[in-house]
Amino acid sequence: MVSGRFDIAYRIVAIALCVYSGRELWYGLVERKITFISSDLLDWSRWSTQVFHRDTEPVRYWIQINGTTFGMVACFVAAIIGWWQPNT
Repeated sequence: MVSGRFDIAYRIVAIALCVYSGRELWYGLVERKITFISSDLLDWSRWSTQVFHRDTEPVRYWIQINGTTFGMVACFVAAIIGWWQPNT
């Protein structure tokens, strides 16, 4: 019964991360700028506040867009498939 609860929690977290990544991706494409993918809540370093603009830093911008897209798709697949563990 514990694994059933874990599976539901896993899917909820995956859906939440998918929505968060999707919103970040959408705003990044619309505003033509995206924040560095590993932003800290506590903002410990200067790396957590980097913003890449499409016009001035196109390579870093597209790397971040691709990373965010991959994260969104991975979370979407995880939400659909769930935490599948084969019977051993």
